[in-house]
Amino acid sequence: MKETTAKERMLKKIRKALLEKRDNPYPNLEEAPLYEAYDDYLEVLFAEQLSLVAGKFVFCEDEIQLIENLLLLADEKSWRRIYCWEPQLQEMLTQYEFPFYKTDKDFLQAEVSITLCESLIARNGTVLVSNANAAGRRLGIYPPHHIVIAYTSQLVLDLKDALANLKTKYQDRLPTMISAVTGPSRTADIEKTLVLGAHGPKELIVFLLEG
Repeated sequence: MKETTAKERMLKKIRKALLEKRDNPYPNLEEAPLYEAYDDYLEVLFAEQLSLVAGKFVFCEDEIQLIENLLLLADEKSWRRIYCWEPQLQEMLTQYEFPFYKTDKDFLQAEVSITLCESLIARNGTVLVSNANAAGRRLGIYPPHHIVIAYTSQLVLDLKDALANLKTKYQDRLPTMISAVTGPSRTADIEKTLVLGAHGPKELIVFLLEG
């Protein structure tokens, strides 16, 4: 008599289970919340979670404070090739005479990108971006340092809230690229050693403004 293998025994159990009709032991699972409720300040939760994934958070009361922080950061890190392609941000930076590149001239030497975002997801410190803005697909990915300018009105608790906002904003014309950025790019594929900036920016800085 042929001895059954462990694989055959397992498949037999699966077939038997499929043939037996049982009531769903968790009928309300899909409606159940994935996380515990949170009713505190979203900016505090976002800042905490962003720091846990090696991102940096700066709260600014107004545009002047934002520009001051950008100037200090650029001077501290000796940044010279800072790129910004979004008209709303270009107008603000130009107003305060902050130097930046408006086009993709010499883009291969870009050091910093400054972009907007779609939402900030507080639960896990994630920045939701898309290619619907003028920054497109390249600007937030290629330069080694990515600066995101966001507003408190863009804070949401969970990813589902951010996706719902996208659907409301764009209706049936959703962007072709939607990306959830959780901290700097990272990998541990090589000898299990964590390396930042392997497939994208090695530094992510979020400036949050009231509004």
